[in-house]
Amino acid sequence: MIYLKNAEQLQCMRKSGALLYEVLCHLREAIKPGMSTTELDVYAEQLIRKHKAIPSFLDYQGYPASICASVNDEVVHGIPADDVILQEGDVLSVDCGLILDGWQADSAFTVGVGKISAEAQQLIDVTEQCFFKGARAAINGAHIGDIGYAVQQHAESFGYGVIRDLTGHGIGRNMHEDPSIPNFGRPGHGVRLRAGMTIAVEPMIAMGDYSVSQLDDGWTIVTDDGSICSHYEHTMAINEKGLPELLTFPGYVLTEEAE
Repeated sequence: MIYLKNAEQLQCMRKSGALLYEVLCHLREAIKPGMSTTELDVYAEQLIRKHKAIPSFLDYQGYPASICASVNDEVVHGIPADDVILQEGDVLSVDCGLILDGWQADSAFTVGVGKISAEAQQLIDVTEQCFFKGARAAINGAHIGDIGYAVQQHAESFGYGVIRDLTGHGIGRNMHEDPSIPNFGRPGHGVRLRAGMTIAVEPMIAMGDYSVSQLDDGWTIVTDDGSICSHYEHTMAINEKGLPELLTFPGYVLTEEAE
């Protein structure tokens, strides 16, 4: 079931989204070679709880941390660990969620650790571009397939693989709500988008093939060919005007002209 949010509920989600934006800005600044992913996880939980919010991921279906920290060929759900030490040249994806006053926010970014290759930086940049192309398609009256098509076309124009086994999702009082938001699709197909819908759009783009597998830890997803992967996500709403508004990027409403 898809839950449409009213103006008051959207305002609550703007508040949770703004807090997560602040948390992720601090996390991005903290990343450096030589630190463990556990250090980053501890810092994230401290920042979230400081503002009387709750880490969404911690204990969610048994997940043991407040962030997902996925390195290089890890697509998503990498578990922070003391012995995972970030190295110069690594590509790190950080996914984080929080609950503020009962409302969820979910967002992710990918960065290079120290100096990275030009090829890796291009992947990161294109993944972010994929998000904005997909998000711009999320207007009142459009379809879920329009989002996925926009993401897929841009990623594949660079020869990249669009991960198919994992999708974005609806979000609200629950972390995962209907509908699913694939990063591939056909224009005009799928659920019709309506004002009041709140969704998390999250392209996961691999430098190589899109095939993935889950590790024995029951969480970490990796590319089968060992190619690096990039992840970019925002919680967003189709707002009262029928336009895509990024809730985890405060004040950012997308239009046809905006990039």
